[in-house]
Amino acid sequence: MAEFTITGEIDPFLHVSLRQGESILAESNAMVMMEESLTLDGSLGNQGVLGAIMRRMANEETLFQQKITAKTGPGDVLLAAPFPGGMHLLEIGPRQFNLADGAFLACESGVTVTNAMQSLGNAFFGGTGGFFIQTTEGKGKLAVAAFGSVFLLDVKPGQPITIDNEHLVAWETSLDHEITTPNSARGMLGGLLSAATSGEAVVLRFSGQGQILLASRNKKTLIAWLAENLPTPTRAS
Repeated sequence: MAEFTITGEIDPFLHVSLRQGESILAESNAMVMMEESLTLDGSLGNQGVLGAIMRRMANEETLFQQKITAKTGPGDVLLAAPFPGGMHLLEIGPRQFNLADGAFLACESGVTVTNAMQSLGNAFFGGTGGFFIQTTEGKGKLAVAAFGSVFLLDVKPGQPITIDNEHLVAWETSLDHEITTPNSARGMLGGLLSAATSGEAVVLRFSGQGQILLASRNKKTLIAWLAENLPTPTRAS
């Protein structure tokens, strides 16, 4: 089996060691360095053309992925995420996960990332990937990237958790989730008022038993902050 190692504490690399004949799939442009014994080819992934199109619709991933194969002997490859932050390795098989937009980085050939349809409410307001979300199948290692630091959260039965959907990286398929507002126990009006005053509008409430991966940073918040604070020609004059 391919050996996956996260190396570096700040903006780490994903270091993958492949034995001859082994291959991995990685997100487009992820390869930083690879040894001469490896080959890199464009791939539609392990679900063909329709799967690639649905992946593009689901998680804003690229249509083509990178297939890296140890053709002439064993070799190493370094991969990097397109944005600053952490990485986390998921062992697919005992647990299966849904992936948030842009989370997928690389996986072993035994892992398949498929597309699943979700409810209209989650598609429009949940921030989890539109009508389709990516979900894992098979067995093997899968690496995800997070904008900022990564936090692993265990959800326990009878102890639901409320999460800002923009900080989601991945969540176990065994979990149930629904759209709600902060402090929804206060009723609809109280929840909407809390949302308007706290800056947290629609959130997700997870229940059941399973794991959730969170990122410390929020891409949309950063973009809004940059738009407000970066100098513009109008401000400069």
